Amino acid sequence: MNLQTHIPFSKNSSNPIDYNSKIILLGSCFSDNIGQKLRYHKFQSILNPFGILFHPKAIESVIKNAITKKEYTEKDLFFLNERWQSFEAHSKLSSSSKEEALDQLNKASVSINTALQSSSHIIITLGTSWVYRLLETDEIVANCHKVSQHKFKKELVSIVEINKSLSSIISLVRKVNANINFIFTVSPIRHLKDGFIENQQSKSHLISALHQIIPKHKNSFYFPSYEIMMDELRDYRFYKEDMIHPNDIAINYIWKKFYENWLSDEALELKKEVIKIQRGLEHKPFNPNSKKHQQFLSSLQEKIETLKKKYSHISF
Repeated sequence: MNLQTHIPFSKNSSNPIDYNSKIILLGSCFSDNIGQKLRYHKFQSILNPFGILFHPKAIESVIKNAITKKEYTEKDLFFLNERWQSFEAHSKLSSSSKEEALDQLNKASVSINTALQSSSHIIITLGTSWVYRLLETDEIVANCHKVSQHKFKKELVSIVEINKSLSSIISLVRKVNANINFIFTVSPIRHLKDGFIENQQSKSHLISALHQIIPKHKNSFYFPSYEIMMDELRDYRFYKEDMIHPNDIAINYIWKKFYENWLSDEALELKKEVIKIQRGLEHKPFNPNSKKHQQFLSSLQEKIETLKKKYSHISF
């Protein structure tokens, strides 16, 4: 008896991810989930330098500013709750020091610029079509930073506008890196603060726009994170206690689907070796000074050195 429906996959064999690939991940917090998995398994990756970005407009703005080498200045900041913050970035780039906040913004932008030029793959996770427009400037913000809601207008971005934003993202990136592979996905995290119906409408706009844009651009692909969560993992036991975010079981399940679909056969084998080393490093011995444990550490170091000879960027 089959108690689960499965989304069919055909393995991407023409431009897979391997240990020579360079990957940049941008977007909602599900990018963090996949990005942390890539880091753990020692793939070369840059993860959300501007922090979590929930909607296409925010991602487009960050990419545009990075490629045009915008320099962030005091006019891009505001002071609230004893911290200097930017409407273009996540609060992790905020600081009690104005100079530090600007330094973090400019370094993050340079990091994105460099990564876009050298990356083989870019993974973009879209979270929502709902945006907040700052009434004072009439600009859409990436993060409200707990500024009073009456200073914003909440809007649902249309499919047409999302299409324009996605086309702009692809065009901007391809100007500096013509051969990069785009992997788009929609976050399985439900934005229920918007409302149940409103969340579905939001996700539908993202999915519709992606499936209109992707076929028009070479080396652009869709990975069904949202669909796996909604269909294959159709049960609340795969959510955290808030009933909104996928739990570790769900994240690991979707990660498995991702690497089975996107990693080369060689990378899949090498990943197994990396896992063995990682688990060895995480091992806590009963007697650290024992001869047996010292032999274990020596063997582990040999494996690390062997791996580093082949892939010098890998470090533990």
